[in-house]
Amino acid sequence: MNAVVGVAVGAVSVVLLLGLFNMLRGGSPNKSQQLMRWRVILQFVAILIILAVLWYRGG
Repeated sequence: MNAVVGVAVGAVSVVLLLGLFNMLRGGSPNKSQQLMRWRVILQFVAILIILAVLWYRGG
């Protein structure tokens, strides 16, 4: 279960870093917007996974 949480948090981190690199190098605003949307979706999924793991373990 801890691995699933790690993968979810890692995915959020990767997308966040990609967005930061895109912004710092003056990349496309559309790409930045797309990465922001992916980050929000992945954060939502990560929170759901964390809550599911906590519920499964009994609190």
